[in-house]
Amino acid sequence: MSNGAIHRVDASTLGARPLRYYDFFMAAFVAILLLSNLIGASKLSTLGGFTFGAGILFFPLGYVIGDVLTEVYGYARARRCVWAGFGAMLFMALMSWVVVALPPADGWSGQDAYEAVFGSTWRIVFASLVAFWAGEFANSFVLARMKLLTQGRHLWMRTIGSTIVGQGVDSVFFYPLAFYGEWSNAQVLTVMVTNWMMKVGWEAMLTPATYLIVNSLKRAEGLDVYDDGTDFTPFRARL
Repeated sequence: MSNGAIHRVDASTLGARPLRYYDFFMAAFVAILLLSNLIGASKLSTLGGFTFGAGILFFPLGYVIGDVLTEVYGYARARRCVWAGFGAMLFMALMSWVVVALPPADGWSGQDAYEAVFGSTWRIVFASLVAFWAGEFANSFVLARMKLLTQGRHLWMRTIGSTIVGQGVDSVFFYPLAFYGEWSNAQVLTVMVTNWMMKVGWEAMLTPATYLIVNSLKRAEGLDVYDDGTDFTPFRARL
């Protein structure tokens, strides 16, 4: 049990220290990622005359959790969560393809609706996987490096700055890979920039909640991890 004291810990010395809440935040990260893609990605909504993909309301929460993971537990453990999320998305895509491809039973009339919801093209699936992987790693890297540069000060600057970069990388990969040649260049650019601005704005609005979660979690764990000497390569899942 932590007594509420927060100790600065170098990521390379964290070792096998028990972490009380890390697994819960990893589960939350993967759940938000899957559900925002599965439930929200297929629906367009219009509010106040503005049309947007419904998933935009919840997908940025994954970046908030990613910020919390990097800020509290360090880049290596956030990297582990990104790989877990990537694997979960890959399995979800495979499972969706298999289930949609199975022949429907006689008398079952839901195949068209099922295909409409779960039958994403492989181009969009590929774009989603690449964009998520690149965007999340960019977000985590920028946050961890900025923490070192600022000596842990100005959390708001780090979370918003990393989101600007991470969501920007995500959008730059996703929209051209998914829609280039199907939409006009102007449409791709407009949707890409608009959605990027909405995601960044949404996370900026969540900054007070991020502060609350980060500070509470640091006190509960009794640590504050800094990535001095961390290997920032994304191409590994082990700590």
